[in-house]
Amino acid sequence: MATTSGSAHPRPETKRKREEILRAAIETFGTKGSTNGTLSDIAEQVGMTHAGVLHHFGSKQKLLLEVLDFRDQDDVAHLADQHIPGGPALFMHLVHTMIRNAARPGIVQVYTVLSAESVTEEHPAKDYFHDRYRVLRDDVDAAFRELCEQEGVTDPTSIDKASAAILAVMDGLQLQWLLDPAVVDLAEASEFAIQAIVNAVLRPGPGLSTYVREE
Repeated sequence: MATTSGSAHPRPETKRKREEILRAAIETFGTKGSTNGTLSDIAEQVGMTHAGVLHHFGSKQKLLLEVLDFRDQDDVAHLADQHIPGGPALFMHLVHTMIRNAARPGIVQVYTVLSAESVTEEHPAKDYFHDRYRVLRDDVDAAFRELCEQEGVTDPTSIDKASAAILAVMDGLQLQWLLDPAVVDLAEASEFAIQAIVNAVLRPGPGLSTYVREE
C-alpha cells in the first residue's frame, strides 16, 4: 500500500489516519456507491478537508482500489498465516467467512455495491473484480479436485460449474441479506448452499427433470 512519504512503513499517525479514511470510505461507497460518494463526504466524516484526503491517497480512484485491498486484508487478518487455506478446508473457510460477514455489514455493502458497478465500462474496479473472480474460481476448483481425489471421485465433470456456482451463491445471498436481513440468515443459507454444491459434485443426484410429473 503506497504512502505519502513513499516509505513502505508509514509513521503510526499516518497509518492510523489512512485507516480512518478507509473506514469512512467503506461507509460512503457502501451507502452511496462509488459515483455518488464523494471525497468531500469522506473528508467530512474524518474531520479533514478534501485536499487532506487527496494528500493520503492521491485520487478517488486510488482510494477506491485501496478500499478493496483493505477489505481483502480484513478477510484474512484473523488467520494465522493471513492467507486462505487450500484443499477441502477452503469450503469451511468460505462458510466461516459468511459467518464473519454477518457481523460486518458495512464491508459487505461496499463489496456488493462496487462489484455490481464494476460491470460498467471503464469502472476503476473492473480489473480488480475480473481478476478476483478468476483467482477464486481457480482456488475453489483446486479445492474440489483435491477433495474428489480424497473421496475417490474419478470423473468430476461438474467442478468448473460448481466453482462458479459457489461464488455466485455467496454474492447473491449477501445481496438478499443486505436487502432483508430479518428474513435471510446469511450464515445458515450460505452453509446450506455450499454444502449442497459440494455434495452434488461428490454424489450427483437425479436431474431436476425427473421430478416433473405429467398431468
